[in-house]
Amino acid sequence: MVSKRKGESFRRSKKGLAPGAADGLGRRDLLKMGLLATGGYLVARKGTSSPLILVRRRDDFPPSPPTTPWAVALPMQQVAQNVALNPAPAEFPVQGEAPRAPHQKWSQFLPQKTYELVAAETTHVFHPDLPAPSTVWSFNGMIPGPLIKANYGEPIVVRFRNSLPTVAQHVGPGRPEISIHLHNGHTASESDGNPADFYATPFFKDNHYPNVLAGFASTHQPNGDPNEALSSLWYHDHRFDFTAPNVYKGLAGMYSLFDNLDTGNELTGLQLPSGAFDVPLFFADKLFQANGQVFFDTFNFDGLLGDKDTVNGKIQPYFNVARRKYRFRMLNGGPSRFYEFFLSNGLPFIHISNDGNLLPAPITKESLRISVAERIDAIVDFSNCSIGEEIILQNRLEQENGRGPTGHLLDPDEAREVLKFVVTSDADDFSEVPATLRTLPTINPNGAAATRTWRFERTNGQWAINGKFFNPNEIRATPKLNTSEIWILKNNSGGWSHPIHIHLEEFRVQKINNQDPQGTLVSRKDVIELGPNTEVKLFMQFRDWLGKYPMHCHNTVHEDHQMMLRWDVIP
Repeated sequence: MVSKRKGESFRRSKKGLAPGAADGLGRRDLLKMGLLATGGYLVARKGTSSPLILVRRRDDFPPSPPTTPWAVALPMQQVAQNVALNPAPAEFPVQGEAPRAPHQKWSQFLPQKTYELVAAETTHVFHPDLPAPSTVWSFNGMIPGPLIKANYGEPIVVRFRNSLPTVAQHVGPGRPEISIHLHNGHTASESDGNPADFYATPFFKDNHYPNVLAGFASTHQPNGDPNEALSSLWYHDHRFDFTAPNVYKGLAGMYSLFDNLDTGNELTGLQLPSGAFDVPLFFADKLFQANGQVFFDTFNFDGLLGDKDTVNGKIQPYFNVARRKYRFRMLNGGPSRFYEFFLSNGLPFIHISNDGNLLPAPITKESLRISVAERIDAIVDFSNCSIGEEIILQNRLEQENGRGPTGHLLDPDEAREVLKFVVTSDADDFSEVPATLRTLPTINPNGAAATRTWRFERTNGQWAINGKFFNPNEIRATPKLNTSEIWILKNNSGGWSHPIHIHLEEFRVQKINNQDPQGTLVSRKDVIELGPNTEVKLFMQFRDWLGKYPMHCHNTVHEDHQMMLRWDVIP
């Protein structure tokens, strides 16, 4: 099914046809300036006495150029390498570093490894059939960025250097300023990638990731609660007003974290599939211009749907598999599409992890539902397949616009075909599907210090929380360190879905529309799909770190158009 794409636009520049608004302006800026016009958008044009031109809509242009399915192999994400940093990172900012607060608990978690990821403009081939490589933004020239593999008890620093064009040089969608968030990291505020803590070329920022278990300074001193270990995380730009285009253009990557249960070695711990059989999959749908360039609609408030499905940066790749078990770490990289994955031959998924948190026990399922920014780890066992068998990973969830899924599943012959598995060989398999995975931590919802209610709503053509737009200087809640609260999230709309993400710690779902959670929702999560006319009740904890954090919709188009708020953990 080809999704509808409305309200999309281009503008002309010295480089030819280029997507988005001039000079990095977002729609909020244009609304304030009164520069919206019927049938298009008035934007600045450089190098002319006429200050404004009328931008055309995407409807004036054809779909993305045709591409041949299964023409390219699935790329394996390259692992980031430990490198020496000069100057060496320190508790306080070093020369060349963007302003930040001093690292909390630095001496307690001195880094044992350091990495450098450089954000820069480069080109990328999404498919050989496209007329030309696409101009993208990437980390170390990779789409997605380098895979970071980390271990509990091994603190690291990642230096995120901005080498993008200057703001004055920039043309097209997005804004060449960055603030990198480790999604689901139990991380101090100054390394959380706060949306307002962005910086431009040529600065860098050293994010300190202690890789420590939650509760280390509070409920489970001194080492934290092993039942709160994380596994599959990701990092992405979080510059407010421009998160959607900056991530869409490539500023994102994945992060795997290991402990003594989830060891990364199928001969130890839980014996989950490992090595070449532990495969991260970064899903992101895209639109392309006739010249092969990636297209992003700056002016679409509903959300952006692509007509091309990419996995690890390639359009409809294939992956050769052996007859054995694989662990797939599946990430919905957005910006707005939801997925419900099926395997074309009816092979089941063994769901083992939600949002990077191992479930209490595996759950065998016919399909996997994944909203924007959610992660699902699933085992697929190809042992009983035939050599030469081809199996298609299908998305059967109907979604016609960025508002969210319709609620209907498509027939298999109408599904979007995303990835092809080809069974090509045999291989030794020492992995297991254990009967139990990770015990859920003990919690005490009755001990919550406060209850807060948050309404996610549409206001004056933009997105709001409790009737207010995002203001990085307005603190909307101040939970105290080492306390817990009940947060109630409400979506009273009949046609919108919002994947809500809360930084710092995972939450536990208590109720959904006054019903107890079931199945894989009996788990720790950091994203909750807040569907139409839905209310969820969450148990939140605020341990170990002080500072500012956001809550926001992770349909990043909604986030950029103000569905976000700031809350601070205070002493």
